[in-house]
Amino acid sequence: MPTGPYAEIPRVDAYEKVRGRAIYGTDNNPSGVAYGAFVTATIGRGRITAMDLSEAQSIDGVRLIVNHEHTSDLQPARFIMQHGFAFQSYSPVLTPNVAYRGQPVALVVADTLESAIEAASRIRVSYEEHPFAATLDSERAEPVPQAEAATAWPIDDIVVGDAETVYADAAVKVDATYTMPTQHQNPMELIGTVAAWDGDHLTVYEGTQNAGACKFGLAEQLGIPPENVTVISPYTGGGFGQKNTMQSQQVLTAFAARELGRPVKVVVPRRQTFHDSSFRPATRQRVRLAADSAGRFTAALYDVDAQTSMHDFFQSEHADTAARHYGYGAFRSFTRLVRTDTPTPGYMRAPFEHATAFAIESAVDELAYEHGMDPVQIRLLNDTDTDIVDGLPHSSRHVSECLRRGAELFGWDRRTPEPRSMVAQNGDLIGMGVAIGLYAGSGGPNRASVRATRDGIIEISLGVHEMGQGIRTAIANVVARHLNVAPESVTAILGDTRGVPQMLTAGSWGSASSIPAAEAVCEALREALDALGTNAPEGASPAEILALADHDELSVEAATFAPGQNRDALGEIDTGHVAPSGPVYPDFITYSYAAHFVEVRVEQTTRRIRVPRVVSVFDCGRVLSPRTARSQAIGGVVWGVGGALREAGEVDPRYGGVLNADMAEYLVPVNADIGSIEVGFIDEPDPMVNRSGVKGLGEVVLVGVAPAITNAIYHATGVRARHLPVRIEDLV
Repeated sequence: MPTGPYAEIPRVDAYEKVRGRAIYGTDNNPSGVAYGAFVTATIGRGRITAMDLSEAQSIDGVRLIVNHEHTSDLQPARFIMQHGFAFQSYSPVLTPNVAYRGQPVALVVADTLESAIEAASRIRVSYEEHPFAATLDSERAEPVPQAEAATAWPIDDIVVGDAETVYADAAVKVDATYTMPTQHQNPMELIGTVAAWDGDHLTVYEGTQNAGACKFGLAEQLGIPPENVTVISPYTGGGFGQKNTMQSQQVLTAFAARELGRPVKVVVPRRQTFHDSSFRPATRQRVRLAADSAGRFTAALYDVDAQTSMHDFFQSEHADTAARHYGYGAFRSFTRLVRTDTPTPGYMRAPFEHATAFAIESAVDELAYEHGMDPVQIRLLNDTDTDIVDGLPHSSRHVSECLRRGAELFGWDRRTPEPRSMVAQNGDLIGMGVAIGLYAGSGGPNRASVRATRDGIIEISLGVHEMGQGIRTAIANVVARHLNVAPESVTAILGDTRGVPQMLTAGSWGSASSIPAAEAVCEALREALDALGTNAPEGASPAEILALADHDELSVEAATFAPGQNRDALGEIDTGHVAPSGPVYPDFITYSYAAHFVEVRVEQTTRRIRVPRVVSVFDCGRVLSPRTARSQAIGGVVWGVGGALREAGEVDPRYGGVLNADMAEYLVPVNADIGSIEVGFIDEPDPMVNRSGVKGLGEVVLVGVAPAITNAIYHATGVRARHLPVRIEDLV
């Protein structure tokens, strides 16, 4: 078997996608399907006192209206962070209570989508309104120290050394607060469910990152055996954490289909996804960073307020990331969860790390200027081989190599250090900024099965989902190498509970969990083929060996789990739960790393900001599919541009909800906003993490882009941006 870097191959599902043959969840249209539309709450918090359905029921084609009076047989959802399956524990439409503006309060089902929408608009709802808190600073918001919050697994504050005393006595120090608004995933594929019953068996077509949770969660809420539920999600049109779990419409769609005796489709409109799905919580981070006269960090104090909902504690892991950026001499964190009347926040791509890097890497840049040091050199000086929290070594940490390689590719040596010292020929101010990012390497258990035929077919089933990130291509590349077959002969069955159990695909553990299982099952197939006793020549393909043995096909299974786990973890994924994931390694910690170099241009009169050039280098362990990895990296940088300069959920504290809940006003980058993006990889396998040497890429690509941009803006203008997004008025 060949070793070394993987070859670049085309995306194996490209033709399916560009020809429209890739069938996504709500592309399915079973015979006789009916359509659903939600009625949503128009108050910030309260209780339904009356619901007039008469006008809606008069609309031609309306077959069913579901509200809290009809759903008493349904069980409420259980929050995934309390060993459940759903993005929150609150279940709209199962109760007359209103927890937040925009939540569903009724579902109308009709023969056509138009009739359902029209009928939903004619339902008149009366409310008893209650005071509410929509933002971190609302009067009714409830801050709770995270260490005291009632959660399934408590997260304590981090204390290493006496950071307060060291900071007070430091030669050079900064003290700044950095804020970020709520941000919302907007995958191209909307949230949606198609539910169809065949007797007592439910089949659900859904774009999801977690078909297993959907299967077992639906069974639990509907009160049916899990073996009576099939969830099919071969493709997901973007997830980014929004589709990590059960969504609110799933059980209601299945319930309506059972009541009607016909399939039902519900697609949640864009505006409603802003109000009834997870999102990146608003944060306020205070960073106090100290250094000695040589520029070595001696202490960091890190305080964070992170938004959560009134009904769930969405735990913050910001401090865990902040503590791992550098080799601080001492570190102390304090985290509060601020309860608000909103949906429960969730794991939007780089959920804590994006915000944490903005705060830490901005503070590092401020300290570099305070100290008169080059921003790259101060980062290199404070790199570390040992984790200060646990005192353990890193399995691998090539962040300094990322910085050096990125600086060379970017041309950092052409930068003059003084703010406003670089001016383009057209008069624009030029700024150059740098930042690093990191994301914990992790892994989980997985099951795999593979079937080989004498016709050359290789069919592999794994517990992982294809969300556009290219996991099918990575699997094909790995299987092709291990079995000596062409990548195009490999068919991967993913996101389908008719195959092996489907585990959550998130947190950059998709490849780190599924690829070791793919390798293990390929080895098991090789052993089974050898046992046929054909004496096939070395390097023979499975088809050639089966032909020699006069066998039509051969199937084998395998299971793997991450270091620090045992077979109990397999039982978790077998029942739709999230198995323990890393870092749970006993002798080391592991992270993926990024170094981002950004050039900005700021027009001197209008203060318009442009990003003409980005160079990013990543340390993610072994790169399994160079083409799709590059695509992931470029996409992460684009998202970072949006996160720094465009994205914000605008909330009016008087009314609640999201004001700009559409793609016209929730601003994201367009082609004209994006210049040259050059990405590179260290591509050094980390065999300590898993047998495949994979640390993970999907999350870290975003981490650090935003502070690299704001640091470049400071270099260009001399104006320090401590909140996102940065807008023209911030620089005037």
